[in-house]
Amino acid sequence: MSIWEAVAIFVAGTAAGTINTIVGSGTLITFPVLLATGLPPVTATVSNALGLIPGSISGAIGYRAELAGQRRRILRLGLAALAGGLAGAMLLTLLPPTAFETVVPVLVTLALVLVVLQPRISAAVQRRRERRGTGAPHSDGGPLLLTALLAASVYGGYFTAAQGIIYLSLMGILIDDSLQRINATKNVLAAIVNSVAALFFLFVAHFDWTAVLLIAVGSAIGGQVGARIGRRLPPVALRTFIVIVGTAAVVQLVLR
Repeated sequence: MSIWEAVAIFVAGTAAGTINTIVGSGTLITFPVLLATGLPPVTATVSNALGLIPGSISGAIGYRAELAGQRRRILRLGLAALAGGLAGAMLLTLLPPTAFETVVPVLVTLALVLVVLQPRISAAVQRRRERRGTGAPHSDGGPLLLTALLAASVYGGYFTAAQGIIYLSLMGILIDDSLQRINATKNVLAAIVNSVAALFFLFVAHFDWTAVLLIAVGSAIGGQVGARIGRRLPPVALRTFIVIVGTAAVVQLVLR
């Protein structure tokens, strides 16, 4: 690896850590850079997953104030993320690398539509609940969110790109809470998925440890930067940023 390739991976890791903390899709920055340095796709995927763990943890720490009072929610959803992430990592070793390429852009596009419509959908759901006398939405999204998040975590363990956007869209609709607090939960769930997937890969896959180290340091720095920026964004600005990043992700996925 040349010095310029190392610099490119470090910068990509920093950018990915920043974007992942605010919304997600940082893998769409690091993954192409790793491929450009000559790494095979599977090696790039597993090296990226391990390298982004410090960034996810750093971002979660940066959002610690928004995590207050969410322990029960995170424990419940975290178990689904853990199981899904492990299943997705196992699929990566069993399925051909192109298996999800056709469905990933569809999933991300659907998530973006849900993010845009989330305020209206949430309001409509709340009005329906009030008419039926069923009260506020379940504090952790209930069985529907648990099932949907499990499926999203399988995808996240397989290929992490845009999993944060999918998490935000699902929780934004099914949990009655602020977007910033939901984003804080998303960061913890992403850290769980990345960690369990990387732990599995340690025993079955080959890593490029130089790339892992560069991404790890960069993403840890980016996680703090992302937390400083993301926590200051009002809901409309944060939702707009999610849509912009997500749209760029879809375009990149389709044109790959």
